[in-house]
Amino acid sequence: MAIVKKYPAEIVDIQHPIDDVYTFELKSLGKPFKYESGQFLHLAIEEYDPSTQWPDSRCFSIQSAPNECNIKITFAVKGEFTRKMVQELKIGSQLTLKLPYGNLFSQQHNKENAVFISGGTGITPYLSLFNNTLFGTYFKPILFAGFRNEEMNIYKIELEAAKKINDGFDVRFTYQDREGMLNIEKIYLQSDKESSFFISGPPEMIKNFKTFLLNQKVSENRILTDDWE
Repeated sequence: MAIVKKYPAEIVDIQHPIDDVYTFELKSLGKPFKYESGQFLHLAIEEYDPSTQWPDSRCFSIQSAPNECNIKITFAVKGEFTRKMVQELKIGSQLTLKLPYGNLFSQQHNKENAVFISGGTGITPYLSLFNNTLFGTYFKPILFAGFRNEEMNIYKIELEAAKKINDGFDVRFTYQDREGMLNIEKIYLQSDKESSFFISGPPEMIKNFKTFLLNQKVSENRILTDDWE
């Protein structure tokens, strides 16, 4: 199990590609970040005092691959904490991160015909794997990514980079304004029945998709979810 550490960090870049979605890039002000693909962090806005309790924080999936120096997180503004982030934080702001948490990809799973399903910003933990050289060890992986519209799909460059790491990678987008929402039954029918199924996105989507797969007699150990929220 990974040892969780606290990292003083500084925001070095902020992107605001579409309404209410932000990408923060953070560099460590001390030791290098240490984590694995598919893990997440706790971010605290308030200054951390080692003599007191850990301050109020929020979990975010790590978007960057472990070999990158800086960490990226992408999030939609939902709730008081993320509103405070975009109102108070700017390039140069310092904060504290606590990481790593989670074991999404370190759990045993079938690397042949692996199915990755994401809704919206739920794609971010997958990107930490897709842009890792480790992704080259997967055989014919497939991503089903759903977005409200094409404008919300801000990940095309990273996914093209992933195809250079794994030329068997199949990416399929679903845009809700054109085709409706992701359909787990259609995804299941297009998938190898021995596949491992990864699901990441809104909690209700994760719950419903997992329930469907279980009803199709997919064993629970082949359904891996990013549902730390």
